[in-house]
Amino acid sequence: MTLAVDSLPTDLAAAHAMIIAKHEALLAAEARASAAESEAEHRALLIEKLKYTIAKLRREKFGQSSERGAILEQLELALAELQAAPGRGAPITIELSGGLALLLDESYNANPASVEAALAVLGRSVIGPQGRRIAVLGDMLELGPTGLDLHRGLADAVVANDIDLVFCCGPMMHALWHALPANRRGGYAEDSAALEAQVLPAIRAGDVVMVKGSLGSHMAPIVKALQRAYPRYETMANASVQG
Repeated sequence: MTLAVDSLPTDLAAAHAMIIAKHEALLAAEARASAAESEAEHRALLIEKLKYTIAKLRREKFGQSSERGAILEQLELALAELQAAPGRGAPITIELSGGLALLLDESYNANPASVEAALAVLGRSVIGPQGRRIAVLGDMLELGPTGLDLHRGLADAVVANDIDLVFCCGPMMHALWHALPANRRGGYAEDSAALEAQVLPAIRAGDVVMVKGSLGSHMAPIVKALQRAYPRYETMANASVQG
C-alpha cells in the first residue's frame, strides 16, 4: 500500500484516520481475494471428484440397476451444472501440435480482488517443461475515479505470482501495461478483437493461459477463438463419462 505525500492531509488526526481507512480497505480486498480463490479451487476439486466417480460407476456398469442408474443420472446432472457456467474459471485442456495447454476461462467478470485471486491460482498452476503462465486481462469496469490506479496496481500481483506474460486489453488496462516489467509484456490492444490476433500465435504446449475481464470488456471471444484454433483435448475420464 502506497500513499502519495501530497495527498496526505496536514492535520495529524485526519492523516491517521486516512491511513487506518486505507489499511482496512486493503484487509477487506485481501479477504475478498482469498474467498474468491477458495471458491474457484473448491469448484475445480468438486468437478474432478464428480468426473472420477461417474467414470468409476460407468466402468463398473452400476447403471444396470434402476436405483444406481438414478444416482448416476443425478451425478451427471450435477457435473453438467458445475461445468455449464462459462467464464467462471472452467479449466479447458486444448491440444497444440507439440502437446497440451490449459485454458482457464474467467471471462465472465472481473474486479481487483477477483483478478488478484485468479492470478494467484494461475501462479500455482503446474506448467509443462517449456510452458509459461500467461494472463490475458481485459478492463475491470465501473471502478470509478480510482480505476486507472487499481489497474496499475495489478502489476504487483503479476510479479508476486511469477506470471510470465500478460496480454492487456482496453484503455484501462493500458495503465497496467505501462506498469509491467518489460519482460512480462505479452501484448496490448484497445479491444479484444485486435488482441485475439496477438494471443493465438503466442500459445505453445505446456502453457497455462488465464483469460479474465469484466463482461463488458468482451474477453469471451478470445476464449472461443482459442478453442476454435486448438481442439479441446478429452481425457480418458471424460471419454468414459461420455460413453
